[in-house]
Amino acid sequence: MAEQAALEAIGMWKRYGDRHAVRGVDLVVRAGEVHGLLGPNGAGKTTLMRMVLGLVRPDAGTVRLLGQAAGSTSRALPSGVAGFADTPQFYPYLSGRRNLRLLAGLDGTAPGSRAADKIDEVLAQVGLTAHGDVRVGGYSAGMRQRLGLAAALLRSPRLLVLDEPTSALDPHSETLIQDSLTALKSELTLFTIAHRMSTLDMCDRVMVILDGHLAAFDTKAALQEHNPYYRTASLIAAGAPGGVLP
Repeated sequence: MAEQAALEAIGMWKRYGDRHAVRGVDLVVRAGEVHGLLGPNGAGKTTLMRMVLGLVRPDAGTVRLLGQAAGSTSRALPSGVAGFADTPQFYPYLSGRRNLRLLAGLDGTAPGSRAADKIDEVLAQVGLTAHGDVRVGGYSAGMRQRLGLAAALLRSPRLLVLDEPTSALDPHSETLIQDSLTALKSELTLFTIAHRMSTLDMCDRVMVILDGHLAAFDTKAALQEHNPYYRTASLIAAGAPGGVLP
């Protein structure tokens, strides 16, 4: 029997007014792999990610996460799935630890006496142990991003879906998040928008999206060798000027 895909998004369409943000995208992410989603600003990456997480209702298409129907704003994420789109938000007047405790209680992912141990575990995974009792209002952008990753890890995910987890971070924070994700590679499936070249380096497969449609999907090595879309888009991810795609 073929191994069940961790993520399936088939026939995904989303339109805003006269603009098609996502146009007929099919995506299958196999269990245990790291998939990167690459493309210039406005290509439809975050819209696709939001539809996968059930934050935006698709005009057409179906989503299955860990074999369960998902992708609807009326459904909670299946057990074993976690992630975030855009910048994670927290109560600034509460500590990082207290924010995580509230989330654990609301989600029911770490009930009772297990919550404190689980929170300690995820804070350590993202390098925030020393800052767990500091108010989030005093966190840097990188620390808030790492707290967002910690919140996702509270669910002990088998599938992690992340929207540009290292975007706009200083090099130190980027390295910490990258190290955390690299350490998790053997434990879960990861689907992430690859904003930085360092994220691309850890990907088994890369999906290039342009103007809302799938332009390329292959291993990183194959795309590097044969696909002009990947070469140009990866330069954009690296911060090269311009951004005109062939």
